[in-house]
Formats: sequence, C-alpha cells, structure tokens
Amino acid sequence: MTRPPVLVLDRVARTFRQGDRRLTILTGASLTLAAGETVALVAPSGAGKSTLLHIAGLLEKPDGGSVHIAGTATERLPDRRRTRLRRERIGFVYQYHHLLAEFTALENVILPQLIARTPHAEARRRARDLLGRVGLGARETHRPGRLSGGERQRVAIARALANGPSILFADEPTGNLDPLTAEAVFAELARLVQGEGLAALVATHNIDLARRMDRVVTLLDGKIVAHRVS
Repeated sequence: MTRPPVLVLDRVARTFRQGDRRLTILTGASLTLAAGETVALVAPSGAGKSTLLHIAGLLEKPDGGSVHIAGTATERLPDRRRTRLRRERIGFVYQYHHLLAEFTALENVILPQLIARTPHAEARRRARDLLGRVGLGARETHRPGRLSGGERQRVAIARALANGPSILFADEPTGNLDPLTAEAVFAELARLVQGEGLAALVATHNIDLARRMDRVVTLLDGKIVAHRVS
C-alpha cells in the first residue's frame, strides 16, 4: 500500500542577491516525502541545505516551483494561513536547541501548544508524555541552563513534536554534540519519528546516521538527487 505524501517539492528555485551579484542556490529541486519515511539530506556547507529546509518548512518562499504540505498547495496562501499550516503540520529541530532560558523543560514543550490554543491541562499531559519518552521525565522542572547539551536537544525534539506535526525538519540536529551524545539523541529522534508516524527530512554531515535512514539525497547544481554513501 502506497503511503500518502506529506511533502512535495516541485522544481523549487531560489536565488539571492549579494550586491550586484545573483547567487543561485536552488535551480529546480524536487522531492516527495511519504508519511513514515525518513530521508537524510547530505551535502557540503553552502550547497543550500538550510535554504531548502526553510522553503520546505514555509519559513521562506521560493522564487519558482511549488511546495505542498499534507496535500495543501502553499505558494498562494496568505501569510496567516502559512503560519497556521506551519504550526499545525510542521516541526523543526535545529543544531542549536533555541530553548527559552527562563522556562523549564516542561514549559518549553507546553508553550507551542498554548500558542496553538491547546487547553493547558491537555498541553501539560502531552508535554510530560513527550519528555518521558525522551528520557527526561525526571528533569522536566529544570531550566535549560541546568541541562546537558544532549538533554537540551532532546527537549527541543519533544518541543518540535508537541503539536503533533505531519513532518519534521531537522537541520544538523546532532552537529553540536559529541559522538556518543549524538548517537543517543539520534536514536531518540528516530524512535519518536517512527512512533508518531511522521515523515522526516534531516540535514546532516554525519554519514553513519544518514545510513540509518530510508533514503539519502544530496544537492547537485541546485537540484535534489539520490546519493549513495560508502
């Protein structure tokens, strides 16, 4: 049985201006990502990985092509509808956790749910469940400054999944961690993605982690192509 696509990028193009110069990053990037599928995006720095993730995640608009999220065409949506779609359907994990320092781990996972108008009691239950599933049930009252780097990143993963998204984008989610911690964080990420039935697009330089995903792709001349890792 074919799994439904939750992300379709069709000939996405993006060019930036630097003074009098035009810097072409994407020249027709296409990718389809199905529910439950994990895809690694492996490419050199400067190839456009972050730009691609930002466009796919509705943080930037492409100059050409189209982006469909869970069957919704996004190129003509007003900003308010794009924001709502991003909040309801998309989760992000970055290399740096970007947790709010003045809030506890639990509050950091509750907050995006309150923004989405989830009742507080329900948001709290969901946050506690997610933190427990990433092994931080005993640390939920700690602020980020009292958590290790790996723990902070696991809170960030829980926060990204708080609103039950259809797709997760991760930009070097283990790039700021030592190898052992990176392995543990990736294992938690993979287990949660599988458990939630999400699609995931993960930009990474870690070939060992990329091998463990369903597919590996790269960017070549601004297009997405299959990539074999040795």
